[in-house]
Amino acid sequence: MARPETLTVDAKPYPYVFFPSHTALLVIDMQNDFLLPNGFGEIQGGSLEAVQASIAPVKRLLDACRQARLPIFHTREGHVPDLSDCPSSKLIRQNGAPRNAEHLKVIGDVGEMGRLLVRGESGHDIVDELQPLPGEVVVDKPGKGAFWNTALMDKLKARGITHLILCGVTTECCFATTLREANDRGFECCGIEEATAGYNDSFKCPTLDMISWSEGLFGFIASLKPLLETLAPLASNAVSTGNTTPPQTPPAFDGNLRISSLQDSYRKGLSPVIMLESLLDRIEKYRKIDAAVWIHLESKASMMKRAGDIQATWRDRTKLPPLFGVPFGVKDSIDIAGLPTTTACPPLAHVPPKSSPAYELLLEQGAIFIGKTNLDQLATGLTGCRSPYGIPRSVFNQDYISGGSSSGSCVSVGAGLVSFSLATDTAGSGRVPSGFNGVVGYKPTRGLLSCAGVTPACLSLDCIALIANTVEDARTVWNTCAQHDPNDRYSKTSAPIQRHVNSTGPQATSFKFGIPPPEALAICNPEYRRLFNDAVRRLQGMGGSLIPIDWSPFEKAGKLLYEGSFVCERLATLPDDWLDKNRHHLHPVIREIFEGVVARHSTAVDAYRDLQAKALYTRRAERVFAYGSSGVDVVVVPTAPAHFTVEEVLADPVAMNSVLGEFTHFGNVLDLCAVAVPAGTYEVGRKVLPFSVTFLGGSRLDAETLEIARRFEESVVEASS
Repeated sequence: MARPETLTVDAKPYPYVFFPSHTALLVIDMQNDFLLPNGFGEIQGGSLEAVQASIAPVKRLLDACRQARLPIFHTREGHVPDLSDCPSSKLIRQNGAPRNAEHLKVIGDVGEMGRLLVRGESGHDIVDELQPLPGEVVVDKPGKGAFWNTALMDKLKARGITHLILCGVTTECCFATTLREANDRGFECCGIEEATAGYNDSFKCPTLDMISWSEGLFGFIASLKPLLETLAPLASNAVSTGNTTPPQTPPAFDGNLRISSLQDSYRKGLSPVIMLESLLDRIEKYRKIDAAVWIHLESKASMMKRAGDIQATWRDRTKLPPLFGVPFGVKDSIDIAGLPTTTACPPLAHVPPKSSPAYELLLEQGAIFIGKTNLDQLATGLTGCRSPYGIPRSVFNQDYISGGSSSGSCVSVGAGLVSFSLATDTAGSGRVPSGFNGVVGYKPTRGLLSCAGVTPACLSLDCIALIANTVEDARTVWNTCAQHDPNDRYSKTSAPIQRHVNSTGPQATSFKFGIPPPEALAICNPEYRRLFNDAVRRLQGMGGSLIPIDWSPFEKAGKLLYEGSFVCERLATLPDDWLDKNRHHLHPVIREIFEGVVARHSTAVDAYRDLQAKALYTRRAERVFAYGSSGVDVVVVPTAPAHFTVEEVLADPVAMNSVLGEFTHFGNVLDLCAVAVPAGTYEVGRKVLPFSVTFLGGSRLDAETLEIARRFEESVVEASS
């Protein structure tokens, strides 16, 4: 049964309408320190009767939301051990009050559950009854509100959340503060009366009344029972353990590798072993169609061992991590400990002692590694025709190029051999081949995913890209991998100024977008121009307003990459004599490119001039995405201007490659995020080829860009069904 688009529950001041696919449960501070005897709350004079009584209704709500597959967020108030994140006013105000005889211990003092309100102590942890499950988000907050000095806003937006159901303690303090903070940021909030409590029961009703006062000034208040009844139809059937009586026949694998479909099947009892048996047969059959997809395939024994290990680790099918049993590939420029990283240049391969952090994070969430995929040598190229391991072909038509450099990654997803693949993108390597294979290619803002363990192409511009079947799958993987890495020199640390969420009214579905001017689009072939115009009309039909933009920073930044000194970075991470010693190992086209770099004789002055130009173009691009009436939410471009045959590319490899990067080269130069999304097909002879558009967003506006791309994808699918 399809999930309903909206649900409604009776509430104050009027019924609360929410979208299950955009709603999360936010559980506030159900911690030992606040709920158990001798914790911080009781030491500060709080009565535990009401807050302890709230555990049972919070548990009922939590179970219902889990069954309805709503995203779950937990918060914990507490401070780092040295209290450097604790304001002095919070630390001493109550303790220093005149005639204080109650607040005799302060934050950081030792209590029976360790130091009070300090992270890592027993008191800081969530009570046993409400422990988070794998995949649920835990946000550690230093203040009363859950948004101050935390990543909560980013994590909610990254999952497309616009509506929040709130519960937890204490009503008068952290619950109310967080709800008001969420309201300021545009979220449509509903607090659940029985699932919140405080230390002074007389404060509860006035606090909740203030939230719903004046026709919902801050939000809604609902009762637990009607909400549970509203959520009940969404409940999924899951197998709680592997021991059923009488034994049940596990379901067959339906062949669908989308992450949400796999998770549904696993919850109903599908074994990862059964999935792998079917998948390996599919991989073997596809090797007869295209033998150039993989550089390394894991052995069947290794994959089956992994399947057995994850089943032993997560026996309860109601508590699976988000990537349990999900098969994935890795581009062979990304390190996996103990396996050669060839970067499609076998004589220069190395065996790394440790794996890429992104790869390790995927394993932690239950994913199954299948193999390492082919690529253009040294991750240099957009065609897929520059590898000694063969030329992968488009899954739509074997006469046409797969695109590169992440050729094998995109073909493996497009052919249904994996659910997703880790790839890389320096100048379009994750986007162009995605477009040519009918899949989604997401290039996050540079520095949001660690690039440690990635063989550099252009170190300052490289980023890991995610290739997936759908935008939602790409977003799921991103939420697993996005993590600051202090060992990656380009990893992002500080957060940008946050933009609010539009959760209701026409603003919830409206957006502004820009496109290249006609003269820039003239490079596209006629079929691509027609399909791009169709995509623009589709965006307008979805609520998008087409706004004229300044295209010059995009055009000029794209030229910087290969017409300026930036191309010299292709050699900057290598020893000075590397090319002289290794040119005979290189693919002829790669050798030609590298020799051309040397022949440029670029100087330090050239490099600094280009860096200054980059800064100028980046600032001008920021104005295009400005937060306000003058800016657009996304810029939409054709992912590539045309789709060439293998024969055409081999006849003129450098020129054809240059054409393919017309709408991708500027992406990392300007520090943008980008999502390539299928946008239809067109006929070539008796076959069809895919068309793709790319949504470009400003730096760290990934969540907003992904959501618009998801809506476009949904519209395309609906129109074709």
